[in-house]
Amino acid sequence: MTNQVQNPNDKKYDLEERTAKFGEEIIEFAKNLPDTLINRPIINQMVRAGTSIGANYMEADAAESNKDFQHKIGICKKEAKETLHWVRMIAKANPNKSEKCRKLWKEAHELVLIFSSIIRKKK
Repeated sequence: MTNQVQNPNDKKYDLEERTAKFGEEIIEFAKNLPDTLINRPIINQMVRAGTSIGANYMEADAAESNKDFQHKIGICKKEAKETLHWVRMIAKANPNKSEKCRKLWKEAHELVLIFSSIIRKKK
């Protein structure tokens, strides 16, 4: 399929790179969170969801058919939406990290919108 998405301003964004960088940001953020009984499972879920977006996008980019591509992009969208939830929970458990959570939430939300748009256009 393709790994480039066109935005309204005619800029091309490499989604493989963007999703990988997002996963890296999630990892770095998680490293700086306190290891508490409340944080531990939430961090684990956030890292799993946030890093799987890029892995699933790479699978979508190598899809064998349009149906396969649609399915894998759908998984990317689901993982991005799940990341929204876990980032919100981290913000609640760590009010002093709310600004960084807000930035991560915004990027995850943008990814949800991008994947939603791809799904709509490919139908």
